[in-house]
Amino acid sequence: MGTMMALRAHKRGGPEQLVCEQAPVPAAGPGEVLVAVHAAAITFAELTWEETWATADGTDRTPVIPSHEVSGVVAARGEGVTDLDGGDEVFGLIDFDRDGAAAEYVAVPEANLARKPSSISHPEAATLSLAALTAWQALVDRADLALGERVLVLGGAGGVGNFAVQLAAILGGQVTATDTGRNAGFVAGLGARRVIVPGDGASGPEPSGLDVVIDTVGGDALAGAYAMLRRGGRLVTLGSQPSQELADRYGVHAMFFIVEPDAAELQHLGDLVAEGRLRAVISEEYPLSEGPEAYAGERRPSPPGKTVLVVR
Repeated sequence: MGTMMALRAHKRGGPEQLVCEQAPVPAAGPGEVLVAVHAAAITFAELTWEETWATADGTDRTPVIPSHEVSGVVAARGEGVTDLDGGDEVFGLIDFDRDGAAAEYVAVPEANLARKPSSISHPEAATLSLAALTAWQALVDRADLALGERVLVLGGAGGVGNFAVQLAAILGGQVTATDTGRNAGFVAGLGARRVIVPGDGASGPEPSGLDVVIDTVGGDALAGAYAMLRRGGRLVTLGSQPSQELADRYGVHAMFFIVEPDAAELQHLGDLVAEGRLRAVISEEYPLSEGPEAYAGERRPSPPGKTVLVVR
């Protein structure tokens, strides 16, 4: 199918390794569709993941195309595709061990995609593909948050954290969140009843007796969270494995997971945005040609939410 513009890295590293260049257009394999990318959201940490650079058996994958959060239009169908048709607007999560959506086209398994509601934009839909899905799976599939339970979100203004605050409130939780202070008002506006700024001395006592903690921060914040839970409470960590020693000491259930594509859950999240119940928060938008600058955004202050590459 010729060539396309794509953001690629030819060797391991950070944003400095990324270059926007001509690359072959991928073919849709069995069970896959070729998506004409309109927007691709960024998770900065993906340039540090082993799956980005190598296959499961250690084979080098370079040159690689990053960004696994896509929204676009079906351009072609592979053999065995039964549900999606050419022209369908879709969004979804691309497996981390294959090329991503920072390109004009990407091949994606049909099972990884949901139909984009017509009332939401492609950049909005792209923000849901990993961040909102991670928050949903943390709260519902892992923590099993129940109506009225007390939940703490560590890092309420982050890409995942802002969705966790909103979804916890939508699910009927009593939400507390932490923030550095710069975005405390923003986090409160998402549905947090209380926003804690660690170390400011004005946020009151640390919460205790919590039912659920969703950790998007790690480090000292995570280490201090075990003591805030009631015995039998649930701690879900997103960045690293929890401490079983601390979990046993405080009698809590601690778990780590990595988000997995789920078309039905994505469809539900898209519908929540279309209904005005869930807000897709975009931090910054960049054209594909400025992809290296977009990926360098983690190193400088920026508004809360997800950074998005606008391809079309």
